Amino acid sequence: MKKFLLAVASLVLGTASVQAADLAARYAKAPAMAPAYDWTGFYVGANVGGQWGSADPTTSTVFSPTGYFAASSVPAINTVGAQSVNSSSVTGGFTAGYNWQVNHAVLGLEGDINYFGFKGSATGSALYPCCAPTGFTVSSSVSADWLATIRGRIGFLAAPTWLLYATGGAAIAEVKGNFNFTDTFAAATESAAIRDTRVGWTAGVGTEYAFGGGWSLKAEYLHVDLGRASTTSTNLASFGVAFPSNVYTHSVDIKSDIVRVGVNYKFGGAVVARY
Repeated sequence: MKKFLLAVASLVLGTASVQAADLAARYAKAPAMAPAYDWTGFYVGANVGGQWGSADPTTSTVFSPTGYFAASSVPAINTVGAQSVNSSSVTGGFTAGYNWQVNHAVLGLEGDINYFGFKGSATGSALYPCCAPTGFTVSSSVSADWLATIRGRIGFLAAPTWLLYATGGAAIAEVKGNFNFTDTFAAATESAAIRDTRVGWTAGVGTEYAFGGGWSLKAEYLHVDLGRASTTSTNLASFGVAFPSNVYTHSVDIKSDIVRVGVNYKFGGAVVARY
């Protein structure tokens, strides 16, 4: 009888051990999930692309009874002086910024400085209504060598490493304009120049993809509007005789569309492990 009870006990204990081992295997701790990219942090980068822009330089004057022009000449000059300039060029430069990731949203502040390369000119001529065949010529040139922007960014994560965003803020550039008026009636001349650091606005959209080690690639579109800069002159002269009562007004504005790609490097905190 004792031998029988010992055999039954051994069988029961062996079965329990096998079941316990099986349960331990089933309920082992789950492996950690792969790390997820964290967009929070300071970054620097570089970009290259193209800009396609336009400007509308204007030259106008006023009639004066003691001035140089006949009354019919002023509207003709103002019409020819309303000109248009187009420009396209390669653009590129450097970027720095900081991002804050909040769940699936990413907020940021970004600044950049770039070679802008805006440059163009226009020339128009017409006959004086009063005094054909004599006439006049108006010439304008516009340029802006560099462009800086300071922008906010707001975006959401389409995937942990794929950001879609909108951006907008201030655009800053030194706008240059040169204007000249000449005629064949009595060799009259007038000239003026604009040098103005303009603060305008910019807005656009972009996408950025992080591919590891803090590096990311981006593509971006920006529209830039630098507003209008103006100046006046009273230096119209003919054969050494000045006509300051014929005041000239010159102005220029610059608008541009920019498409560019870039690479960024974010310092520290590339991943956050999640379990």
